[in-house]
Amino acid sequence: MIELPLFLLVLGPVLLAEALLARYEVLAYTAGWRTPTTELPHGMPYARGADPDRPPAAYLVYLDGIGKRRFRDTRDGGQLVKAVIDGAPELRVLGQVQPYSPLADPLADRPVWEWIRRRAGLLLFLHNVMQIFVAADCRYRPLYNGAVGGQIAGQLRLAGYRPGSGVPVVLLSYSGGAQVATGAVEELHARLGVPILLITIGGFHNGANDLTHACRLHRLTSAADVIERVSVWIFPQRWPLLRGSGWNRAVRAGKVTAHRLDPATHMGRRSYLDPAARLPDGRTYLARTAGTVIALIRAHTGSSACP
Repeated sequence: MIELPLFLLVLGPVLLAEALLARYEVLAYTAGWRTPTTELPHGMPYARGADPDRPPAAYLVYLDGIGKRRFRDTRDGGQLVKAVIDGAPELRVLGQVQPYSPLADPLADRPVWEWIRRRAGLLLFLHNVMQIFVAADCRYRPLYNGAVGGQIAGQLRLAGYRPGSGVPVVLLSYSGGAQVATGAVEELHARLGVPILLITIGGFHNGANDLTHACRLHRLTSAADVIERVSVWIFPQRWPLLRGSGWNRAVRAGKVTAHRLDPATHMGRRSYLDPAARLPDGRTYLARTAGTVIALIRAHTGSSACP
């Protein structure tokens, strides 16, 4: 009975500090106090997959869930990226974007956060969770969208993307990465004039972002994914009643298509990205997810239809 109040007493100030730090990054970017990072670790390419000397079928930018804290892929995200590259060698894939840092500054490269990781790793996840809610906050959302959209545009240019080329860009997002992906659409369209396809896996987002310049949004979901359903419950812009929200306008325009990956869970065993658990047809959950992603991209690149 005593432990819970003590835990809450400690957690409260931590959450408050995290909320303030999360806002600091987007304000520092907007005020020009700090310049976003563009250089990658030595030896790390700006994109993997298709031959950089020839135009690929599409550029794919992977925006990971809240475990993302360095330029390199997380374990689960890395498995998905590898499976997509192996199955669709015609794509140029970028996995280094920092969806939870408007300054493109990986948590793992900050000395204080490395110290925290060794002693209280949960705080790293809390930091990224707070960033999701900052990105969803109407006061900061335009600033956050501009910052991360600019980061994605910069990384695409460094990876060889030529504005106006017409080569599609796919924003593949997992969990909270969907908040950033939907928010980046307008900035990417303004900077690159690019046709954008969105694919969300268990997408956690508030539905407020304008999807006018997205060709389509494919929503990979599951009845067993409680975390994705929470985002539908807690964000009014996802409710059908608010017809003017970006999400509901996209739904009415026929841009949103749901694809059921039952009985996948959001994370852990039998998640969308589980490389071990198998379906009745023998495929792993990861293989099914990667195969679905590849099929959607190929159908999109094989069609000229983009609203």
